[in-house]
Amino acid sequence: MLHTATPQQIKDGLVTDVYFERTEQILKAKGIDKVVRAEFIAKGLPAKWPWAIFAGVEECAALLRELPVDVRIMKEGTIFHPYEPVMEIHGKYLDFGRYETALLGLICQASGVATMAARCRKAASGRPVVSFGARRIHPTVAPMVDRNAYIGGCDGMSIGLGARLVGQEPAGTMPHALILLMGNTVAATKAFHEVIDPKISRVSLIDTFNDEKVEALNVARALGKDLFAVRLDTPGSRRGDFLRIMEEVRWELDLHGYGHVKIFVSGGLDEYQILKYNPFADAYGVGTAISDAPVVDFSMDIIEIDGKPMAKRGKMSGSKKVLRCRRCFKTSVLPVQKRTPSSCPCGGRMDEILIELFQNGKMRWRLPKADQIRKFVFKQLEKLDLEV
Repeated sequence: MLHTATPQQIKDGLVTDVYFERTEQILKAKGIDKVVRAEFIAKGLPAKWPWAIFAGVEECAALLRELPVDVRIMKEGTIFHPYEPVMEIHGKYLDFGRYETALLGLICQASGVATMAARCRKAASGRPVVSFGARRIHPTVAPMVDRNAYIGGCDGMSIGLGARLVGQEPAGTMPHALILLMGNTVAATKAFHEVIDPKISRVSLIDTFNDEKVEALNVARALGKDLFAVRLDTPGSRRGDFLRIMEEVRWELDLHGYGHVKIFVSGGLDEYQILKYNPFADAYGVGTAISDAPVVDFSMDIIEIDGKPMAKRGKMSGSKKVLRCRRCFKTSVLPVQKRTPSSCPCGGRMDEILIELFQNGKMRWRLPKADQIRKFVFKQLEKLDLEV
């Protein structure tokens, strides 16, 4: 059996920290069912990220749908920073309190994955990035990871279910297993070319048996113009100077008339290695850095009880609005009752980005599809740098 929760078990509130169950038991026994307002916020971001991408909205909506609560939330794919509320729930505590654990889990991991994918895309400067991380995570969550990697910026993903979830075809090259079973790289590459649909790009893995630059020329001579790229996945124990190896491969391919053949790089990459390899790499396969991305440490905190601002130490009480300037992209957090400025000091228009999704459990607007979210992310990334 697979040791995972079903969607119904999550909706039944079975995936919750036990102290919420006990809190519910106590409140019911004492006849307490107050109306509260709770916000979701991250006080900081992992790995000194200057910004992050809010993700997991569609799954939160599936969990909150039909509950008698009001929900304000940032649109999926919105760039956010520490101390900016990304979601607010207003209703009777007993109607939604037990879902705190699940809601946090849905947005913490999804936002981390989407952000790391965006960082890799930003580092790649237009070079394609493919998500290769399915083998590093539990298979039941692999499609979720691929979806968030896609909206964050990955151009493809290696598993079929994840690709179909966002309306794409899976992307991949060939494994070492095929080359080992065929006996040599050229034979495996020729077999791939003979059997696999011509619409699939021919990318040959060249580090199984021989020196990479030698193998690159072998497969280039065998396939000629039909060879799209060579892939380097050389393990760390054999690499030496990986950038130098790429430079040698590029030199030999160009020297012998195979300038059309691209170099696809994979194997333990993150955004910083991508920056290093950009001079010679044309595309990247990123696995663990995306699938095992650090989670964004959101918390859910009560900020109002029965209409009165109230919060624990270290939290700012009361409902808030989050405003963002269209021109300079700066964000302001204000008390909800404070008048919204007509414009930013830079002269740009200020938009409220924490908007109502549910009113008494009824959805107010249609959730966007993955492609729409992805385009929204790209538009925002144009205004941002990888680091501060």
